[in-house]
Amino acid sequence: MPADSFFEVNGVKVKDTFAEAFKMWGSKVLITAINERWAMNSARSMSGFGTSVIMCGGEVAIEKVVPPSETPDGRPGVSVLVFANTKKQLKDQLMRRIGQTVLTCPTTAAYDWLGVGDTEFKIGAQLRFFGDGYQISKKIFGRRLWRIPVMEGEFFLEEKFKAKKSVGGGNFLILGETVESALKASEKAVEAIAGVEDAVTPFPGGVCRSGSKVGSKYKFLHASTNTAFCPSIKGMVEGTRVPEGVASIFEIVIDGLSLEAVKEAMKVGIEAATQVEGVKMITAANYGGKLGQYSIKLKDCF
Repeated sequence: MPADSFFEVNGVKVKDTFAEAFKMWGSKVLITAINERWAMNSARSMSGFGTSVIMCGGEVAIEKVVPPSETPDGRPGVSVLVFANTKKQLKDQLMRRIGQTVLTCPTTAAYDWLGVGDTEFKIGAQLRFFGDGYQISKKIFGRRLWRIPVMEGEFFLEEKFKAKKSVGGGNFLILGETVESALKASEKAVEAIAGVEDAVTPFPGGVCRSGSKVGSKYKFLHASTNTAFCPSIKGMVEGTRVPEGVASIFEIVIDGLSLEAVKEAMKVGIEAATQVEGVKMITAANYGGKLGQYSIKLKDCF
């Protein structure tokens, strides 16, 4: 077999391999509120249990804080990206998450924040029925909104939310000498990715410790722990991919509204991670190119 090839970023070896990513549908929701605290409370709730479509139905994460000068109603805002495998699943996730975590949160309003999309969903037009006949549709801030009466006052909700073809599952793996060094590098990577428009890291704190492989020895499981990258069992796994001196590995998973956004996020994330002492190598997770529709070569990100 040919030897693995590498290139370097900040003196750290990066394997010349690819991340296998998938076609998804994505939307961007802007939540505003009386202050940033309540906009963020709603955004955090909306993105809860949104790590992987394998079990969560959707992949959801906070994109960024939006200042009052940029929001339709002049109030502090937070943008949230929502991804799902199909248009039907994405619409369902938007309905559930806006209805349960934005409508219910004090002083919030919800706006479509995507811009140009490939399709649209009548989210507000359906959630309006919560108003029990007292809801009113008006054009406000240049947008068609529904005003739904609630005990606190009124909930303003955009009538339609757009969606576009997106990319999910862009990734890279950080291999560290210790848990501490690998985790610190992961944190730095997530901080850097937070500055990339239209890209998010949906796992807790942006970091995944439980990367998976397809299939399992147990027939009832479709996915199981990525044994090739588990340092604690490297002596028992044939074909282990854990190099000597590596004690901990974390995966940074990235979803984006475009392939360009995912590649940029991977680039800045790798650049940030490789500046941390104790990082031995960067690689990526893939399934041999047999499952995902995108093969994002790490070298191409640079």
